[in-house]
Amino acid sequence: MSEGIRTDFAQRMSYGDYLRLDTLLSAQQPLSDKHDEMLFITIHHVQELWMKLMNHELDLAMRCLREDDPGPAFKAMARVSRVQRQLIEAWDVLTTMTPADYLAFRDKLGSSSGFQSWQYRLIEFKLGAKDPFMLRPHAHRPDLLAPLQAAFDAPSLYDESLRLLARRGLPVPRDVLERDVTKPHAEDEGVVAVWATVYRDSGRLFELYELAEELVDLEDAFQTWRFRHMKTVSRIIGMRQGTGGSSGVSYLRGALERSFFPELWSVRTRL
Repeated sequence: MSEGIRTDFAQRMSYGDYLRLDTLLSAQQPLSDKHDEMLFITIHHVQELWMKLMNHELDLAMRCLREDDPGPAFKAMARVSRVQRQLIEAWDVLTTMTPADYLAFRDKLGSSSGFQSWQYRLIEFKLGAKDPFMLRPHAHRPDLLAPLQAAFDAPSLYDESLRLLARRGLPVPRDVLERDVTKPHAEDEGVVAVWATVYRDSGRLFELYELAEELVDLEDAFQTWRFRHMKTVSRIIGMRQGTGGSSGVSYLRGALERSFFPELWSVRTRL
């Protein structure tokens, strides 16, 4: 049965070659001899890889919405939501590390912090969480600052969604469509009314109704991920200040109160 399987890869691309596994697997380099540091590094590497895919999919979703082609955008957004489930499950793995396990190597982190993840910040900018302060940790890296600044200055996924609604003839308020996209979107009653129309006439406006639900799925998963992050940090370090100077649990708890697409939650009460 195995006679046809290739075993000589001196002149052929192998599985490891294609995935560049030598590079990938050499990146886990603990700075201590503590057993759980490998877990900590691996979890964060996995998260960064998933976030890379999320950014890739969000770019496609926004481009397709701009081009009035929402079908592929729905697929990309659904994929982002599924990726978020993987990220949520990753926190469960990390909770096998006790406070004592973490404190045994915490000093090796120096001033590094997940707060400084540029890929996470890129996702937040694309979803509309615009805060110029979040650019500052990357000012020393022009190669990272450039894509962050571009996403900060560009319309978010929600901006593109509302523009699509307007092009489909729905009365999205002009001041919302022409707003400064470098500022966080604030809830608008006119937008709530537009989404209410979509939900009440979902048969005729089914494509826009599907867009609404994809956005809700995405934010629901994102907030679940934020909650699991907050509870995992609380479980491991309590109310200590985070590495890198972040406020730790209190910052993460505050993030749970911020919505990317506020009208899509408010409309549920108004229907």
